[in-house]
Amino acid sequence: MIWIATLLVSLTCLLLCRSWKKKRLPPGPTGLPILGSLHKLGENPHRDLHQLSQKYGPIMHLRLGVVPTIVVSSPQAAEQFLRTHDLVFANRPPLEASKYISWDQRNLSFADCGPYWRNMRKMCTLELLSHTKIDSFRSMRQEELDLVIKLLKEAANDGAAVDISAKISTLAADISCRMILGRKYMDEDLDDKGFEAVMKETTHLAGTPNIGDYIPYVGALDLLGLKRRMKVVGKIFDDFFEKVFDEHMKLENKEDKIEDFVDVMLGFVGREESEYPIERPNIKAVLLDMLVGSMDTSSTAIEWTISELMKHPRVMKKLQMELESVVGMKRKVDESDLDKLEYLNMVIKESLRFHPVAPLLVPHKSMEDCIVGDFFIPKESRVIVNAWAIMRDPSAWADPEKFWPERFKGSNIDVRGRDFQLIPFGSGRRGCPGLQLGLTVVGLVVAQLVHCFDWKLPNDMLPSDLDMTEHFGLTLPRAKHLVAIPAYRLHDERDSRKM
Repeated sequence: MIWIATLLVSLTCLLLCRSWKKKRLPPGPTGLPILGSLHKLGENPHRDLHQLSQKYGPIMHLRLGVVPTIVVSSPQAAEQFLRTHDLVFANRPPLEASKYISWDQRNLSFADCGPYWRNMRKMCTLELLSHTKIDSFRSMRQEELDLVIKLLKEAANDGAAVDISAKISTLAADISCRMILGRKYMDEDLDDKGFEAVMKETTHLAGTPNIGDYIPYVGALDLLGLKRRMKVVGKIFDDFFEKVFDEHMKLENKEDKIEDFVDVMLGFVGREESEYPIERPNIKAVLLDMLVGSMDTSSTAIEWTISELMKHPRVMKKLQMELESVVGMKRKVDESDLDKLEYLNMVIKESLRFHPVAPLLVPHKSMEDCIVGDFFIPKESRVIVNAWAIMRDPSAWADPEKFWPERFKGSNIDVRGRDFQLIPFGSGRRGCPGLQLGLTVVGLVVAQLVHCFDWKLPNDMLPSDLDMTEHFGLTLPRAKHLVAIPAYRLHDERDSRKM
């Protein structure tokens, strides 16, 4: 019965495609029966879709299973979808990951564009991610970073190699947990696998093409076991957040307690006059959004930036010279220094261009039939914005395959979604609301690691030999951990800091 239903759906799709062709769909591959073009997507879908777009153009139509899909691969096309027709494409497709990991699409990233999503975005923007709220955690961020610098100094004294990826991941987890959940948690508090492993599993499951999202009747069989893995992850976080809520309820009357994100959201529960009518499942979904958005994305951006600096000693030295000039060699970097570090800003922009944290962003869905340029885009089409391809588009960037921060010298191009050749955080209504927090954490950590230490690759490895292989998921981290030997640079052993 499942196969009969699948064939009927496929036949319906073919008939629709024939009628749509009269209205001029974007060009694209024909695809196979049932599968469509799913077989063309391998371990790195962002690269596979980029290759297809080279043949079919920057606005490409293809069928993934039974789902009509539009792939956007140029800055000009992205502007059409994310600015000109932003409202039409502001919805999200229903994905199995959002059902099982995000409490039936209750989170900010995957929720449909409607009153609920607008309320949640308003709450997150005003109550959780405002400049005042972010700034209130400044001393905490510095405190956690100081602990990492201390550990790296000890390794430098011993001449020991350090797993930088692991250190960065732990740092991002500690900062995120203190800011969002109120305190640091040990790995075993979440699950036997630990925070890093569960977070990577979460982003992998959320980003990997899932046959259940494209051929629902086949997906019901869960042939690859993805649905089972999603349910496991969902249960881990559900139990963990219940424990967090219980802790907060016990501490709610302590006067000296600093209000974290959980406190803020629990304060809205059960209040009839509340502007944000939410219950525990909503809070859990938003909290997981915040954790994933601040932990995995920040650590991925930092480790790629440090990797590229090690691969390009000239850029590393130039950044260190700027830090010496602005900060000096007698103290660490402070957040107040970040606005003065012009070359650091260029380096981070170039790293986000070269290694976008979310290569395909989060998929969109059209809410109605729409004409984009010369093409007809049907209602319910899934829209994938290939940010990775856009930010390597040779028509928008000179030498796009070269890591060259100087390309931003004298340029007003920024990462906030205004310039469509550089959209690592997306753009429009569904752009990332945590952009400012992410830039602050990435800038501070990169600056501190580069200012406090010289770095040497182990086993006499040359910079050109550094493995830069990616691991695809919702985010795009390094496939192998970055390991290097630190040497402390600062002159003041007391590590004094300008306040």
